[in-house]
Amino acid sequence: MEVVEITPLELMERKNAGPIELLDVRTPVEFDEMHISFARLVPLDSFDPEKVLGEKFRSAEPIYVICRSGSRGKKACEKLIASGRTNIFNIQGGTLACAQAGLPITRGKIIISLERQVRIAAGFLVAMGSGLGGFIDPLWFILSGFVGCGLMFAGITDTCGMGLMLAKMPWNRKSEQPSCTLK
Repeated sequence: MEVVEITPLELMERKNAGPIELLDVRTPVEFDEMHISFARLVPLDSFDPEKVLGEKFRSAEPIYVICRSGSRGKKACEKLIASGRTNIFNIQGGTLACAQAGLPITRGKIIISLERQVRIAAGFLVAMGSGLGGFIDPLWFILSGFVGCGLMFAGITDTCGMGLMLAKMPWNRKSEQPSCTLK
């Protein structure tokens, strides 16, 4: 079964017709920065369809999935479909397209997107591998080659290992503890 996509405007029409289940599969920090006001956060890195949906898992009610631009949402939809769930919809263009279409958005603190973090980290590793390979030992060029192969793999499979690792970093996690305690 293939993942079915709908536009942000179709999502809003369905929301206006009654309550819907919209799962946002981005990181908690991305969700806090900006999210559709009626979305529920369920990060892709801990996405378990049966735990996420609980009693609704075997229901025929539609489930809508969203991420930043559509790619992670599609992966979550595939997990839901593989687990036997039907009536799953991915939102085309993700949260960015929804914001442009005028859907109700809740905004918070601005952060560096996971996509930009991947570009920064990959660029740093390639530059470091090139510099160390040129000035210290040619074996360091392997680092640049490894990162390049990883980027090609990410482009071909639409799966980014570096993005998954960066999503687990502390700065991409929402702290469960308050930063200070008042007495």
